Amino acid sequence: MEIFLSNQVLIFLLSETLLYILAFIAFAGALQILIQWDFNATTPRQYRLEKRAFLITTIIQLILWLKIALLPYFAYTIDKLSLLIPGAMCAAGVISANIYGNPLLLLKIILLFAVGLWLIVNQKDQQAIDYPWLKRKFLFYLLIFAMLTAEYLLDIAYFAHISTSDVVQCCSAIFGISGSNTIPFNLSVPMLLAIFYILWLLTLLLALQRNALLLFVVSLLFLYFAYQSVVHFFGTYIYELPTHKCPFCMLQKEYWYVGYLLWATLFLGTFFGIANFVLKLLIHHEEPRLYRLAIIFNTFFVILCTAYVVHYYIQNGVLL
Repeated sequence: MEIFLSNQVLIFLLSETLLYILAFIAFAGALQILIQWDFNATTPRQYRLEKRAFLITTIIQLILWLKIALLPYFAYTIDKLSLLIPGAMCAAGVISANIYGNPLLLLKIILLFAVGLWLIVNQKDQQAIDYPWLKRKFLFYLLIFAMLTAEYLLDIAYFAHISTSDVVQCCSAIFGISGSNTIPFNLSVPMLLAIFYILWLLTLLLALQRNALLLFVVSLLFLYFAYQSVVHFFGTYIYELPTHKCPFCMLQKEYWYVGYLLWATLFLGTFFGIANFVLKLLIHHEEPRLYRLAIIFNTFFVILCTAYVVHYYIQNGVLL
């Protein structure tokens, strides 16, 4: 119960509860609209449905924008809980404190991508005269609501099963200072970095060519190898310590909260890279500006990572 007395946890769970209540109301409204909607009808019921659709859409937009804002607050909350959990030095130990933490974090990231796609589909639908994708966006919302339900239940289960008496692993043990956490596929650091920069260049080329399918695949690969590159190489320059390999400590004040900016740009670059392919599947339409945004955010992420290495070398004359 001590976890639930934390101010950050109370604020987070209260916010999630209020948003879930609104999400349920929107779910009921979306379901009714899907069943009864007929844009060609001129009946009073259809007129009421059109007004209700506007209201439900507004509620969903509010919910989803607030869900985006809550993800960094969730990271901030679990980082603060490291002060209460024996053995935890940062959010890494807290998120691994029970079996619900890592699935919850993964679901939140997937949900973030789904939310962004819904907002784009909704924008395109509202720009049209005859709401051509209204039913599809509400069907998509039903899927998002199922994910919101699973996320809310996992939120409660996760915080309810965090013990303040059991010792958890610190980030040093989790991310393998001892060498247990090797680079995937037995890659060396130079090979990992070569893949990282090659994939980044491919995202730029494919975005310029507007090849949605290949950009989707390469963006997901870039997300994976960029994460590994930060853990095994770039992060050590943020910490200025070759043995410190943690993706969470950089969220702390000691490192100027740079982790929020770093991970946000990576997720945004990946999202804009995969968005057009998914939009083609959902509404048979693409948004050219998303290609430009993918280039901007992926490039900013690469520059930010590289800048730490260059700065360290200029300052010390050696690499870690």
